[in-house]
Formats: sequence, C-alpha cells, structure tokens
Amino acid sequence: MRYAAIAGIGLCMGLLANTVHAQTHIEPACSTRASNDEPAVVAVTLGETPALIRIPAQIDKAPILLWHGFGPPANERALMEALPLDEVPAVKVYLGLPMLGARMPAAGSDELIRRQREDLATLVFEPVVMGAAQELPAVIRALEQHRCISQGGRVGLFGFSAGGASVLYALAEADVPVDVAVTLNASTGLTASVNAYERATKGSYTWTEAARRLARRSDAVTRAKDIAAGSPPPALLLIHGEDDAMMPAEIATTLHRTLQPLYREANAAQRLQLNVAPGLAHVWTDTGNVEALRSSIAAWFHTYLSAAGVLAG
Repeated sequence: MRYAAIAGIGLCMGLLANTVHAQTHIEPACSTRASNDEPAVVAVTLGETPALIRIPAQIDKAPILLWHGFGPPANERALMEALPLDEVPAVKVYLGLPMLGARMPAAGSDELIRRQREDLATLVFEPVVMGAAQELPAVIRALEQHRCISQGGRVGLFGFSAGGASVLYALAEADVPVDVAVTLNASTGLTASVNAYERATKGSYTWTEAARRLARRSDAVTRAKDIAAGSPPPALLLIHGEDDAMMPAEIATTLHRTLQPLYREANAAQRLQLNVAPGLAHVWTDTGNVEALRSSIAAWFHTYLSAAGVLAG
C-alpha cells in the first residue's frame, strides 16, 4: 500500500461566517477577533511555513505550535479538525511540514516515494522532520509580527508521528524557548523511522556515513541531556499507542526511561510523563478513545503552559 510506504517514515475570537480567512500582510493575524465565543481561523504563511492559526475568544496562555505526520492527520487542516484543543485558552498554530500539504512536490506522493527509496535519511527525514524544527525561529519571528506572541515569549509544541520527531529534535536543538511539549506516536529519530520504513515495505535500508550522522544528531535517546536541559526542563508528555504497529511503544518507554533520572536530578520529575495507551493504534483518529486522548493532551498544556505575554502596540 502506498500509504504504508510513506507512513513508514514515522512517519490556528468564532470562525467568522464559518470561513477560513486568507491572511495578507496588512493586518496581524492575531488581531482577528472572535464571534460568539467560537474560535477564528486564519490561514497564513509564517516565514516559509504554511499554517492555520486558531484564535480563541480568551487568550491566557502562550501559543501552542502543532505538527501533523505523514499519515492521517497528514496536513495542518486535518490536524486542527482532529485536535482543536479549544479547552486551552491559547492560540493554536497548526504548521505544515516541509514537502507535505501546500509544499508537496509537483509529482505528489510519487516523488516522496522515489526520494525515500533513493535515500530516506537525506532526501526525506532530514528536509521534512529536521527541516520543520529548523523553521521554528522564522515561525516565531513571524508570529511576533502577527501579534500572536510577545518577543522572547515561550511556546508549547505538539507533534504526531514524524511531527513528534520534529518536536523532540526541536527540544534537543533548543533554538526556541519551549515550556511544554506533547508527542503522540512519535518517531524518536532517524533510526526509529528507518525501522518503521523497513517494517512497512519489507525492504532494507542501506546506511551511509551521512545517514549515520543524521541518526546520531536526531536520536532523542542519545540527546536526552539536551532535551532535559533548562531550569526547569520542558514539561514533556510522551503518549504512545500500545497497538501502534508502525512505531512500537518500546521506543517511547526507552526514551522515558532515559529521561527519568535527568528530570529527577533537576527536581522536575513531575514534568515528565509517559502514557502508553491501550487500544491506541498509530492512526489515532480511527480509535474509539479520541476524546480521552484530546482531554489528556489539553490538560497537560493547561497545566504547564506559561501565561500569555503582553503584546506591545
């Protein structure tokens, strides 16, 4: 199945008149006001990143930036519909991954399949997963211009599957200040994604020295000390489906076990949590416990997100 091959990579106050507004550079996106306590949704480009900004009637918390995966939900709109997080009084920014959605190559999924067959590491994982994290500083600068975040303000991150790998890599790189993060059925780095690819395609990946360097740089377990850096370290919730056949739950338990002593040493054990969810498969939107999943994610952000910064002007 074509989806299986691609998914093997591990792969934002009312919605005014029930429309999504195409945002120009004339008016900052987060100046949009709600109607009837329903969130407004504004389509923007933040730096080079296409995004949907979901703006609630009340904003008390720092913004949450969310990444989708390669499989459903596989774009920013689908993720927004699956995980609106309206319980959290924060601006939600649904970011498109490079080479997916609006930035899909002209040849579509055929080009992604060709790239992963040629070199999954350098032609897909690096530009998509690591590339998404590398876009964050420009995204933050654009959100400041759109008056969605105060200068120097902190954010929350969410990522599913490949987007979860982007979250972990962003935490390790620490190019933007992050209060809190949630991953869902996340790849923990290139090695985990290669293993998923091999399971999905029944093939084998030929490792190169360049790929090995990317694996070391992207591996969340290897970079646990970087992820747990900070005072306090970011509040990190790792959610993984017990029935995830694409990304086995063992990769999340291994990462949690590696991070635990680092969080204890920082006197922040309560800021790290692992939830291995029974009955939860990789494509979590197809399971019967979606409401419970949404509630647990919202509760984590509600608990650990800092207060929204005061915007000038």
